Amino acid sequence: MATTAIWDVTDRLDRVIDYVTNPNKTEKLDFSSPDFQGLQKVLDYTQQDAKTERQFYVTGINCDPVTTCEQMSRIKLQFQKTDGILAFHGYQAFAPGEATPETAHAIGVKLAQELWGDRFEVVVSTHRDKQHLHNHFVLNSVSFMDGKRYYDNKATYALMRQTSDRLCREYCLSVIENPKRGKTKHYAEWKAEKEGKPTWRGQIREDVDSMIAASMTFTQFISTLRKQGYEVKTGVKYMAVRPPGKERFVRLKTLGDDYTEEAIKQRILQNRSPKREQILPEPKRKRYILKGSFKTVKKITGLQALYFQYLYKMGILPRKRASSKRTHFLLREDLRHLGEITAQTKLLCAHHISSKEQLFTYQSAAEQEMSRLYADRKALYNRIRRCKDDEQVTAYKEQIAGLSKKLSLLRKEVKLCTGILSRSEEMKRKLLQVRQEEIQHGKEEKTYEQRSRRSGPNRKYEF
Repeated sequence: MATTAIWDVTDRLDRVIDYVTNPNKTEKLDFSSPDFQGLQKVLDYTQQDAKTERQFYVTGINCDPVTTCEQMSRIKLQFQKTDGILAFHGYQAFAPGEATPETAHAIGVKLAQELWGDRFEVVVSTHRDKQHLHNHFVLNSVSFMDGKRYYDNKATYALMRQTSDRLCREYCLSVIENPKRGKTKHYAEWKAEKEGKPTWRGQIREDVDSMIAASMTFTQFISTLRKQGYEVKTGVKYMAVRPPGKERFVRLKTLGDDYTEEAIKQRILQNRSPKREQILPEPKRKRYILKGSFKTVKKITGLQALYFQYLYKMGILPRKRASSKRTHFLLREDLRHLGEITAQTKLLCAHHISSKEQLFTYQSAAEQEMSRLYADRKALYNRIRRCKDDEQVTAYKEQIAGLSKKLSLLRKEVKLCTGILSRSEEMKRKLLQVRQEEIQHGKEEKTYEQRSRRSGPNRKYEF
């Protein structure tokens, strides 16, 4: 049983090449043009020694795997087609334990030859780093024969699927006879769900489910969506929503069979009475005895205050009282990064860092300490090479292990510092947007309340 997929690469050519031919795991390619770096990275990845055995499991069709990036780039320059889609990255995965690396690679090479071998340059590599064997294909988007582009569409993908199935049958491998359509997920979404982390599409599902349960009519459902900050497209072929802070609309039907417009209407009809969101009871308060005075306590400011406010708005830090308000969509989205945000908060508090200047100073000191430890460790490695005393060698190795442990901690802290610098500006932007929306929502509620009061005596005539 083999599954297939193909997608385009549009950012930089070297990213694809690196992905297929990683210089750290095969031989290092030197093709430094920034226009083609994306392709280089993809090729580097697919030819990693840790994932393949280069002499057996990496094959170039109409090209040499070692110089693929340069060859593909020359074709693009020759036909003056260096923009747009730079390459296509294909994928073919086999069921665990069903094929050998030799068989998987042979099927991949035959597939590439039949589909693209007469007009395009292709690199085929077989990876063994997962429980299942899988092939990667990097296909130049421009033909070396006539300079015409390769177009990926439903017909070409269907041909890829059919050819893969036929080759699997020839090698006595199983085939998915009735593949389900519309059930695929983006890899990032699948990975996040597997790790138990929230995804923004999952948050849309949660919001839609909650609003369906609290609605008695489809009109009420749409109104509730909009009150939560969603933009809603209705009266179109496929109903779509745009969450707060997102640039693109999402068709609800892509969230699953239960989220088509007709399915939502049917679910609403099943509601006998609207279900309101449950307000959690106020937690029991504990009494503490404070020694000292609040006047002498230093106020939290700067980056520490920013992180505490963000965690409070996310609903992580305890609130003063139970609240029926849902955490804003933009902030709920960051729950997947909660571990990282918590670690950054602890770093700021542990070292009393409030400003960016203090953060830069701390990061610089950590990097200097890392340089010193690297030098010490290198000196110990040199001593081991010259030392003939086994006991002394053991002592050196213990010292190296200690230095490596310190370096690991410092690397993590430097990474956290870098993350704080980039995340803090994003936090400020999100908190400002949330605050503006809260003010706007408060004004709208106040206006609605005033109108309701003015029209109160006439409400008996409403039906």
